[in-house]
Parts: sequence; C-alpha cells; structure tokens
Amino acid sequence: MNTPEIQATTTPGRHPELHIHVTVNRRPVELDRRQMTGLEIKEAAIAQHVAIELSFILQEELPNGHSRIVGDTDDIEVTDHERFTAIPNDDNS
Repeated sequence: MNTPEIQATTTPGRHPELHIHVTVNRRPVELDRRQMTGLEIKEAAIAQHVAIELSFILQEELPNGHSRIVGDTDDIEVTDHERFTAIPNDDNS
C-alpha cells in the first residue's frame, strides 16, 4: 500500500509557513510563530482589525476558567485555538 507524501511548500532556506489560530476578544487572529510576546500578539490582532490598542492589558484565558496576564515583554508559547482577552488599562496613576 502506498501512502501519499505530505509536502510543505517552502522557499529554499525557510521553514514551512506556520498558521496558529487564536482569538482575541472573540475575534479570530492568525499568528505565524509559536513563541511570541504579549506585545506581538496585540500587534498581530490590531493588524487583523481587532478593535484593541497597544496599551490594553492582554490576558490568556485558561482552560480552568481563570486567566493570566501576559505582559508586553512576556514570551509565551502560543497554541492553536488559544483565547485571549485585551482590556483597557484604567491605571490613571
């Protein structure tokens, strides 16, 4: 029995394209890397027309119903179908 080969389309010297699908404020966002900072996730969401600002606080929604804040410089590993919420930073101090 012959099994078909799976081929990734790549440019020589480059890795196959990676597409990770997450949501930010219930809107779909496609990311191209697994390791990203909170700021990079917000930038990707804004570029894909999610109505947030860079000053917003990013939270990762955890499976147990809790959430954790992802700071702008926090480097996290993003997985497919992860959910994030971005809320305004109301710190007026």
